[in-house]
Amino acid sequence: MAVSLQTRRAMKNFFKTKAKMTTENNDKQQELDDATLEANANGEQLIIEELTAEEKLSAELATEKDKFLRLFAEFENFKRRTAKERIDLFKTANQEVLQAMLPVLDDFDRALVEIRKSDDDTLLKGVELIYDKFKNTLTGKGLEIVEVNIGDVFNADFAEAITQIPAPSEDLKGKIVDVLEKGYKLGDKIIRFPKVVTGQ
Repeated sequence: MAVSLQTRRAMKNFFKTKAKMTTENNDKQQELDDATLEANANGEQLIIEELTAEEKLSAELATEKDKFLRLFAEFENFKRRTAKERIDLFKTANQEVLQAMLPVLDDFDRALVEIRKSDDDTLLKGVELIYDKFKNTLTGKGLEIVEVNIGDVFNADFAEAITQIPAPSEDLKGKIVDVLEKGYKLGDKIIRFPKVVTGQ
């Protein structure tokens, strides 16, 4: 069957147009692919920047949290220290008054020694009652006697040596020979050291 020249030209034009359309489609597809790649690259860059911003915020948060914890710890230490100072202040608030009363307590001790030498039992009982009441009042306010006895090893942290004398016996060398004045403490603080004589 013979194909006319005109039909051949039409078919040739058709195939050329089809080929041209395919090429154009390929070009458009390539442009779309390039645009998509560029958009994806921008998106990844945004994600990276966002992660960097998140990391930056996380680092700032960690820094602020560390500052807060340090500040909180400092505040807790301050509260604890203030509470301890307050307790110590309450314990020693009466210190000056109690120190002023100590000579009176010493006078009572000397008076009792002298009254015991007499035969007046009524006087002795009366003075003992007053002395006990006075002593119990001071003890109720936190006053305690510093226990130092004859024969104890001398310790400068708990007693004050007024003088040294030759030891009456070998076992009293470097030890307390006599207690001249009682010592007192208020809580854990010694407000008057006992005055003692030590043996050489």
